[in-house]
Amino acid sequence: MEFDEALARLDALINYEIVPRAGAIEGLTLDPMQQLMSLLGDPQQAYPVIHITGTNGKGSTSRLMESLLQAMGLRVGTYTSPHLESVVERIRLGGEPISTVAVGEAVGTVLTAVEASGREPMTWFETVTAAALLEFANEAVDVAIVEVGMLGRYDATNVVSAQVAVITNIGLDHSSGEGEWRRTIASEKAGIIEPASTLVLGELDETLHPIFLDEGPARAVVRGEGFDLTDDRLAVGGRLLGVRTPRGLYDEVFLSLHGAHQAENASLALTAVEEFFDSPLPDDVVEEAFGTVVVPGRLEVVHRSPTIMVDTAHNVPGAEALAESIADDFGQAGRRYLVFGMQDGRVPVDVARALQVANYQLVATCTAPTARSVDAEMLADAVREAGGQADAVFDVESAFDHVYNQAEDNDLIVVAGSNPVVGIVRALAEDL
Repeated sequence: MEFDEALARLDALINYEIVPRAGAIEGLTLDPMQQLMSLLGDPQQAYPVIHITGTNGKGSTSRLMESLLQAMGLRVGTYTSPHLESVVERIRLGGEPISTVAVGEAVGTVLTAVEASGREPMTWFETVTAAALLEFANEAVDVAIVEVGMLGRYDATNVVSAQVAVITNIGLDHSSGEGEWRRTIASEKAGIIEPASTLVLGELDETLHPIFLDEGPARAVVRGEGFDLTDDRLAVGGRLLGVRTPRGLYDEVFLSLHGAHQAENASLALTAVEEFFDSPLPDDVVEEAFGTVVVPGRLEVVHRSPTIMVDTAHNVPGAEALAESIADDFGQAGRRYLVFGMQDGRVPVDVARALQVANYQLVATCTAPTARSVDAEMLADAVREAGGQADAVFDVESAFDHVYNQAEDNDLIVVAGSNPVVGIVRALAEDL
């Protein structure tokens, strides 16, 4: 199937990333996805899997694990979501997106299998997930890193069997924040853990640990007990780390990413890859992997003079991490400007406060180009309520131009919020 036809066929499917699923998680089942994979010959059983979930940090940790595994000489398949500009970004081989031809063929194979079986159509995410898992088998990867789309237990990716199950953290996202929400979310994310899995747990809240351990993993390594940072300092172009793991101590490791939270992600990734190999990693491998890693859309500097930095902070924990990173890593910048656009499902004023909008010369709010976007004027009101100066500029391109035309060479422009907003500005920055 040609790529354009595959995209058109995908667009005709239900996409819960665009239209949220109605109702709670009760009644969900993996049966349709398991049956689909059976029709395809269960390709997900052809390679070992590192399965990762969590509220924040999944994408960055996946990139860090990918870099480590590749530095060890493995052929790595990586499946992440959502994408910034194109669906091809979700499926990577050797650190690079697969071709549009490969996407078309894999999606076409999945759609044909569904139609031939007489089954009801699968969702957009189920179809793309199946295509990714099929492509990894076709390409004979040595290992696949598979990121959960939402929660875990009933996520379409949970047809894999995790050799290593990675939980980054439990935060407020896709939740009303009422009642026992942390325990409920933890229970759903714990669903990726299997009896044969090694669990690598980044969540620090000890009251939640039994929820994960009760799933009965073969081995568990927990942040603070089994692994942790021993050092984390600012460095030119990133950070300088020390990491303690169950199998070793790594000192003076340069990480080419900004933000203290990326240091935490790095310690999690290093521990997970150690557990995959069941051995420590050579120092030169860690230095190469961490010193060259790039995570698109996460504290990513896409232009200088003025500095333009993009980040997909779309919830309160992500916004807090972004604000902390800007204060630490970009404290010497001149004036600060913010372009901000987000989707619904979160409280705009809470995210605006977490972004510390009062620290910006001006916030240009925009309406993200999605069906679930929060209106630019509503976002501007939220920014003002949080103490910031805001102009509602509606579309992303105009919002970016609004601040770019005011910024001087030593100023900082931050672009934050939903993936489509960040993706558009990344593309614009290429032509500056």
